Amino acid sequence: MNEYRIKGLSCAGCAQRIEDEIKGLEHGQDTKLSYNSGKLTLHPDVSMTDVNRILKSDGAYIAKPHDHDHSGEHGGHDGHDHSHSHGEGNSRMLKLLIGSGIIYAAALLLEGLLDQQAIILLFLLATVISGYTTFIRGLKNLFKLTFNIDTLMTIALIGAVAIGEWKEATLVAILFGLNELLEGYGMEKARRSMETLLQVAPKEAIKLEHGQERIVPIASLQVGDLVKIKPGEKIPSDGIVSDGRSSVNEAAITGESLPVEKETGELVYGGSINNEGLLIVRIVKAYKDSSLAKILHLVQEAQETKTPTELFINKFAKYYTPLIMLIAAIVMVVPPLFFQGEWMGSLYQGLSVLIVGCPCALILSSPIAIVSGITRTARNGILVKGGVFLEQLGKIDTLAFDKTGTLTKGEPHVAQVEVYDEERFFPIAGAIESTSSHPLAKAIMKEVKSKGAALPETEEIKTLSGSGIQARINGQRYWLGNEKSIGHLSIPDSVQARINGMKEDGLTLVLVADDQQVLGLFGISDEIREESRNVIASLHQLGIKHTVMLTGDHPKTAEKVAAAVGVSDYYGGLLPEDKVNRVKELSAQGTVAMIGDGINDAPALASAQLGIAMGKGTDSAIETADIVLMQDHLGKLPEAVSIAKRVNRIIKFNIIVALGLKVIALLLTIPGWLTLWIAILSDMGATIFVTLVSLTVMIDSKTFRKN
Repeated sequence: MNEYRIKGLSCAGCAQRIEDEIKGLEHGQDTKLSYNSGKLTLHPDVSMTDVNRILKSDGAYIAKPHDHDHSGEHGGHDGHDHSHSHGEGNSRMLKLLIGSGIIYAAALLLEGLLDQQAIILLFLLATVISGYTTFIRGLKNLFKLTFNIDTLMTIALIGAVAIGEWKEATLVAILFGLNELLEGYGMEKARRSMETLLQVAPKEAIKLEHGQERIVPIASLQVGDLVKIKPGEKIPSDGIVSDGRSSVNEAAITGESLPVEKETGELVYGGSINNEGLLIVRIVKAYKDSSLAKILHLVQEAQETKTPTELFINKFAKYYTPLIMLIAAIVMVVPPLFFQGEWMGSLYQGLSVLIVGCPCALILSSPIAIVSGITRTARNGILVKGGVFLEQLGKIDTLAFDKTGTLTKGEPHVAQVEVYDEERFFPIAGAIESTSSHPLAKAIMKEVKSKGAALPETEEIKTLSGSGIQARINGQRYWLGNEKSIGHLSIPDSVQARINGMKEDGLTLVLVADDQQVLGLFGISDEIREESRNVIASLHQLGIKHTVMLTGDHPKTAEKVAAAVGVSDYYGGLLPEDKVNRVKELSAQGTVAMIGDGINDAPALASAQLGIAMGKGTDSAIETADIVLMQDHLGKLPEAVSIAKRVNRIIKFNIIVALGLKVIALLLTIPGWLTLWIAILSDMGATIFVTLVSLTVMIDSKTFRKN
């Protein structure tokens, strides 16, 4: 399938109509045209001459083939030409509207001074200049018996001219033109904001081969290639620092504004910016598999998914337009035929109904707000894989969290220490654990180093299966491990009470002993993330009533973490299938989102109404999830929920405004008070208002800035 960028789409209805027409061409049945992203997907055998003709009939055109995105000079030149012509198309429309506005104002001022025929001619000229594109499209639709916005406006124009309402006819044409222009500008602004986000991808890289430097397109980079990144340049793809040291700005990937220090052996993301040092990076993922490429692909796909609200509105508009035409016909014909009404007055009222019935504002209620919302969250390093998931995020009332790696760091740390032999405890523990790469050993070594203890040499070391380690240091034997490792000792009651107390606190115990006594105890736990408590509190404030922690850990540990972070409920000792069952139980009571980071979380993420993965989690969790937090913490989650709720509120508000104004205007037909002026203001005003309100999603709210 070939992909093209389409410019000049004036409305969602027009995009749907173009798609339907291209589908009617030979090989065109699989055609897709997204109004939100302006992307056309076509079968290669479809006649491009016919496609261009269909697009041209609606004032749209192909801007730039998608496969030129990363080509060199030619693609760039192509894009420049078309963006220039797009600007020209918009400014031409604006000039026509300004011209017709001036003529219209002149006709109003000269009324009574010039001959009536001359005034009518001025009104007619202004109507033709601003409304001819709508008129031509509408006439074509009438002949095809296709009823949409253009058809409504064309009938209204013909009718207004036929009954001699020149002023109103001209105003309908001008305001409808302005309406289309602003609608296009609104969607284009949302798209442009999205495109700016997509431009973070670097185009080229400096590849090192046999000591030589060569500039290559990033698409050609393979796993294992060495690339050189100078200060200020973008890192081309995910890789490991092979040489050099620098701070790196990862904002494009994680949404974090603070630079992160990187040195040899550390992972860097494609699309992040090298600040000051020179870095040599070994590529670990080809560009198409990199974090950045995944983000860009997901964000583009997200624009093209329609939400349930959008699908309902589009379906509603399909039946709504013919219904409005039927109501208009009844208003025109019934009063004169059955109630001795005036024909001219009834025709006038019927035309007003046609203009009121234009579903522009209703159709626009959702897409601009959705695209703006997806772009805002993406800027914060939160990937929403579709409008439907953004809408869902705004509706959740229950959030289920995995514990490890989500509410906690997933790394053991020493939470409590009990020392019985000050002189030997830390040196002996450090000497034994310095040879181990076990996560618990790393936590102990961190604690030992913080105490500045000097480590003696170990003369002999052996692992005791299931209990710990036995070592010989300075000719004496020592044991380090769990309670089983000190089975050779008789433990005093005071020490046993301390052991039991630490276990009650949900801590994992590591004991150190010689052949006579216990030297001390380490109580180890998974470190709770600093932001977890604030995040949970913020989510509760946002109206998420139920926060639940699900973990495979010991219930005592679960209880301790739950109390520390402030979740409203917790379940411990769960296997992956138990997590799925808990999520299903919660789903029966409300709308549930599940947040996790590991392979064991993927089934629960898939079974929740909404799956949210930590971006530094496993690939399976990220693939399964509907939303991905690119940071390694939950700090941005409340803001994402806040944006989603705001988008949902705006969509509801837009629908109420769009339909409410129409209902009020239609009710005015009963006493015969509906004028073309009221009809024009209620329709065009609603569309402009809805567009502007939707774009407010792009404005940064400072409500949640807890990073």
